Amino acid sequence: MASIFNTLNIGYSGLNAAQVGVTTTSHNISNAETDGYTRQRVITSPSTPLTLNEYQVGNGVDITSIQRVFDNFIFDRYSKLSGDKEYSDFVKTTMEELSTYFPEVDEVGIKADLQAYYNAWQSFSDNPGNDSIKLALAKQTENLTENIQYTQDKILGLQNKINDQLNVNIIEVNALAEELASLNKSIQVAESGGAATANDLRDKRNVIEVSLSKLIGAKVHLGEIKSDSRLSTSTNIATGSYSLSVDGFNIVDGGSFHPIKLETTGTSGFHSLSYERQDGVLIPMNKIITSGRVGAILALRGSEIDNTTSGIPTDGILQNVVAKLDSFAVGLIESTNNIYAATNTTKMESNRFELVPTGALVNSGLNIKEGAFDVVIHDIDGNEVARRVINIDSGTSMSGIGSNSIEEQITSQGDDNADGNANNDIDDFIPIFNFFTYANGENGLEIELDTSAAAQGYTFSIQDNLSDPNFASGSNFAGALGLNRFFDGDGANNIELNFDYRENSSLLSASKTTSVGDNRVALDMMQQQFENFNFNVGDSPLPINTTIYGMFDVVASDVGVETNRAILNNETIVAQYNATELQFASVSKVSIDEELTNLIKYQTSYGAASKVITTIDQMMQTLLGIKQ
Repeated sequence: MASIFNTLNIGYSGLNAAQVGVTTTSHNISNAETDGYTRQRVITSPSTPLTLNEYQVGNGVDITSIQRVFDNFIFDRYSKLSGDKEYSDFVKTTMEELSTYFPEVDEVGIKADLQAYYNAWQSFSDNPGNDSIKLALAKQTENLTENIQYTQDKILGLQNKINDQLNVNIIEVNALAEELASLNKSIQVAESGGAATANDLRDKRNVIEVSLSKLIGAKVHLGEIKSDSRLSTSTNIATGSYSLSVDGFNIVDGGSFHPIKLETTGTSGFHSLSYERQDGVLIPMNKIITSGRVGAILALRGSEIDNTTSGIPTDGILQNVVAKLDSFAVGLIESTNNIYAATNTTKMESNRFELVPTGALVNSGLNIKEGAFDVVIHDIDGNEVARRVINIDSGTSMSGIGSNSIEEQITSQGDDNADGNANNDIDDFIPIFNFFTYANGENGLEIELDTSAAAQGYTFSIQDNLSDPNFASGSNFAGALGLNRFFDGDGANNIELNFDYRENSSLLSASKTTSVGDNRVALDMMQQQFENFNFNVGDSPLPINTTIYGMFDVVASDVGVETNRAILNNETIVAQYNATELQFASVSKVSIDEELTNLIKYQTSYGAASKVITTIDQMMQTLLGIKQ
């Protein structure tokens, strides 16, 4: 039955509701700038009324709950786009840095040095005996090789730098995922029985979810989602099961945490990621993670690591640039050395290489092709005194007397001059063909002129036989092995002028004979820049057939294209992200103006409820006065 004391309780419920409203509004205002905070609202409903005869009397107000104004669907889009934006931002920043290593638009860099290098050969061909021009050629060659090395070192340094970031980011991912699992337990305890919603804990969880999306593209899977139109038509809340996964691999499952393992194999220092199943089996994750900062790192650095041999990535944007710049350098080294082997010397010593002595050269992994080359002997006056054709077919090996080998063809007796004299042939001038193995398993080759012949001024050279006018139609035997080489090194990271020429540039030669006026090697070097060669890039089955200039243009153009693509993609992603962030903020972010309005509303409500209590008090005083 309704009474004056019941009316007093109604006033108290109004005071309490207004006070909770003021407290909640104050909480919103205090956290207006807190990252990830979602504004909260007090949900009230009429208390159960009192029934009197045939009518019901109101019984005040009940506080049903305090809820976040939050939309899971908008948040999911915002979280995903946060990961996409982080991926795009990182790729854009990295590609912009990479593009600064190729300043070709300003007519400086490798291509400009390459042009100056060929101009130096032009000057050398005009004056093949001039020592000052030889010095200028040596210096320009060093400028070119140093720039190639510097550029490759910068790219590799960038690749290693982001590889180091992978380690840092995975440590952070595991720490956040572990914290998230702990938060899930706290939320479950706080919301047990369904009496309350752990709003602040859920906000903290959402912040971690966004962070994990930015780092690794993690996606949240929730149980049942219920809407609450009393707050807003956009408001809903998720209950039930919870998991956070990366492409189906749960790293958080309710209160359980499954760390991502990071391993470093070999000496290269490149990290690999894996997921450990409950049975202990490790599942590689490098190719699975394709979003967030970690996804960007793997896309740039390379996600597929060759752990069987080199220990370096076989894919990735940066690794592709490394491989193409290496291919450019290898093409320049081998084609140049193959031409320069035609200059005369008394001893040729190869680079180090791996080879089965009796195995087929064309299947060895070295860039040796079927064809032929000539071994030529010149006397002190530049006259050719002997020449022998050395053939390479599908079965030709390096060593083996009495077999189809290079050694047998060079050292076997023959009448190269067809003069019936057995003492003036190639085998008489070159008795030493030394194929040997170093302690580390690599091989080397020495071809040396007889000491007495060398003392008389005799020299020898290797001249490739071209099956057509193109330089690339030869066997490339001397170029692949680095015999009598102009360039030392086997790639962009160690290409340099031969040590002997760095020490004494006057040893440089422009001729195919010992004649001072012969400039045919220098002329061939000039022609080299216009010739097409096959450039093998990484594990690609199809080589790139182009000029040396063209191959470098491929490298620089790829960097430019990838950089522009990254910039344009970033602009699109940023626009989408900004729109979604604005939409999310319009639903969940605290509006100071709105909160101040609510304060006024709750203040007025509090004052009115106080008036009710004051009125009841006066009524009670009146009743007590009547009784007296």
